[in-house]
Amino acid sequence: MIVGAVNDDDEPILQLSIAGQTWPAIVDTGFNGDLELPERLRPSVSPRYLCRTLSLLAAGQTIVEDTYLVDFPFDGQIVTVEATFVQDDRILLGTHFLRGYRLEINFVARTVLLERVASP
Repeated sequence: MIVGAVNDDDEPILQLSIAGQTWPAIVDTGFNGDLELPERLRPSVSPRYLCRTLSLLAAGQTIVEDTYLVDFPFDGQIVTVEATFVQDDRILLGTHFLRGYRLEINFVARTVLLERVASP
């Protein structure tokens, strides 16, 4: 189980340890991909170019960006997932990335719980 918190901006945040540093990761339920990573993490996740991807953002904005397969440390294991890189210091965790987990966000208590669930 991974425990996080809802921050002052009402974002559900998990703190992840990657490459010897703690990174804030926003659980983004409006993002149906895997990961958006800070450019500074690129050398730590062994990116392998996959393709150019057209992404639909809020308010109907679309962007084309490079997508990579990366080896990402998460919940005690290394998982291979799709990621894009941006000039930011936060990680976005998308719903596709979390498909094997139960997510509980309690905005009143300001808590976030992420629990791995066995497949039926």
